[in-house]
Amino acid sequence: MNPYYSCGDIMVIEDHINLMGDNPLIGVNDDRLGPRFPDMCEPYDQQLVERALAIARREDIIAHKGVFVAVAGPNLETRAEYRFLRMIGADAVGMSTIPEVLVAIHAGMRVSGLSIITDMCLADALKPANVEEIIATANAAEPKLRMLVTGLLAAETASP
Repeated sequence: MNPYYSCGDIMVIEDHINLMGDNPLIGVNDDRLGPRFPDMCEPYDQQLVERALAIARREDIIAHKGVFVAVAGPNLETRAEYRFLRMIGADAVGMSTIPEVLVAIHAGMRVSGLSIITDMCLADALKPANVEEIIATANAAEPKLRMLVTGLLAAETASP
């Protein structure tokens, strides 16, 4: 939804907005797995965010730091919904990622999130979604995503 992004760019997630209407932590808490109310003031480890951006610069990959919003789906959004999501601070929208992040934070893990921009959701220039083009964009960007993940893992295993 961010007009400064392009299809095929990578977004390094720095924060998120959960509009899915659900939470995988609802229910009886098992304290062995994590606290009842995990702190979400910084769900995405900022050191990992900066490291991913540094790797992208080094490898000449276009990457942006941004806010991911998750919605329930399985439909795409209306023009009004895209305007609303952009207005509340989201750069990209999807139907996943946040439940996994909530569980990882609950378990005390450090989290890094990456998204491939596969479709431009600009409310005032919206075109019907073309699933084949979206899949082709994701497939074309996959080597860049793999390079970032591999670089992050290598840096983590090299850190004392």
